[in-house]
Amino acid sequence: MISPNPVIGTGLHAVGGASAASCYTPFEKVRKWPWEIFWIVQAVFAWLLLPFVIGYITVPDLFSVLDESPSYPFWTAFIFGAIYGFGGLSFGLAIRNIGYSLTYTIAIGISAVFGTIVPMSINGQLIEHFTGTGGGIVLTGMIISIAGVSLCGKAGFLKEKHLANHTSLNFNMKKGLFLALIAGILSGVWGISLEMGNPISEIAAKHGAGNFEGNAKLIVSSLGCLLTNILWFTTVAFKDGSINLLFCTNKTGRKTYIKNLSLAALTGTLWYTQFFFYGLGHVKMGQFRFASWALHMTMLIFFSYIIGIIMKEWKDVMPKTYYTLITALLILTFSFILISYGSYIGEIAAG
Repeated sequence: MISPNPVIGTGLHAVGGASAASCYTPFEKVRKWPWEIFWIVQAVFAWLLLPFVIGYITVPDLFSVLDESPSYPFWTAFIFGAIYGFGGLSFGLAIRNIGYSLTYTIAIGISAVFGTIVPMSINGQLIEHFTGTGGGIVLTGMIISIAGVSLCGKAGFLKEKHLANHTSLNFNMKKGLFLALIAGILSGVWGISLEMGNPISEIAAKHGAGNFEGNAKLIVSSLGCLLTNILWFTTVAFKDGSINLLFCTNKTGRKTYIKNLSLAALTGTLWYTQFFFYGLGHVKMGQFRFASWALHMTMLIFFSYIIGIIMKEWKDVMPKTYYTLITALLILTFSFILISYGSYIGEIAAG
């Protein structure tokens, strides 16, 4: 039997958030590969190889679990996973227009609320979860997170204004914000996909998966996401003629090919790792599992900002812009504390 512990669950979500925040940084070191080739390789690792390999290792009778899964939750999780795939496309393009910090903060901030509220509304548990012990505190934390996201948007516009004359810098707040909004909404769809796949996890638990029960439903959601991305980026690669770069046909470029392949594989691994730890943290949250998505996303925002500092994305902005973003980060951090605290006292009250 799984023993709930929101404190441990929070720590596991932190590990997953750190993995998610850093997963796209390897692309900065890729050479001679366009975005679509890099994305195809990382997609295969993130949404095919790792989900099945780790799932097979951690879930007893994995294929029996998938075979026993009811068709409605199975295909619902798959379809929502496929819809989320378009969010991944928008997310990557948003990073190239407004950078890591803003993309993660805006898109994931929206996802945190959307991916939490919608599943509860679908299940008719919205009022029930927020009116119980600690539920009001968790709701307050989510509302405060919206304020933090809005302030991050303001920091982005201030940054665009300050860097307007730096033509060498590829910074487009309007385009990036639009893409980040799409990515945020569709990223929340991934949370819905995982929620819809809960019956698959329950079957995995009956087969003895324990804390790893979530790895079974993750396979289904991932396959949906893989389908969308492979179809899209393979089409793009054929259209622009870059598809041949998937194969090392030039011996003199073998070193670069292996390096690019490794970096893309690292990206896919980090992406998968976030939800491996999400699954572990989710089962540890007890009756407050519904808060897992918001908690995980808030962690992701925090670590993405740290990465933004390391990558010097905010080095040349005005002090006002920097202080605005720091204030936004503090607000988001406070919302994370409220969500964690509300979950903790709620679990204690439940005994």
